[in-house]
Amino acid sequence: MKGICIILRRAPYGSVEAAEAIRHALGGKTEDIDVKLILLDNGVHAARKGQDISDTGFLSAEEGITDCIDMGVFVYADTLSMINAHLRTDDMVEGIIFSDGPRIADAISDSEITMIF
Repeated sequence: MKGICIILRRAPYGSVEAAEAIRHALGGKTEDIDVKLILLDNGVHAARKGQDISDTGFLSAEEGITDCIDMGVFVYADTLSMINAHLRTDDMVEGIIFSDGPRIADAISDSEITMIF
């Protein structure tokens, strides 16, 4: 199996999409599946360091992304989306793969299944 590519385009709080994308990525790794998690658009905020979730009612996306990286999920952040979100590489958790459009397209095309959140 070529693996799964999970694309997260939504901000980490206010809906369940980010939590579900992270949950699916972690679940794939527990089944020994090659997983790529791609953060696009507002999804790049999920990997931002120092998130304050005290008033959100949600689990920390930052911790979820760190768990993904620790378990071997390849987590890509689109650099153009980061620019649009006013995020720099040092704003992001360690282990993120900073990528441009062509590299992200390659990661998607190398996967057998693609899920979009």
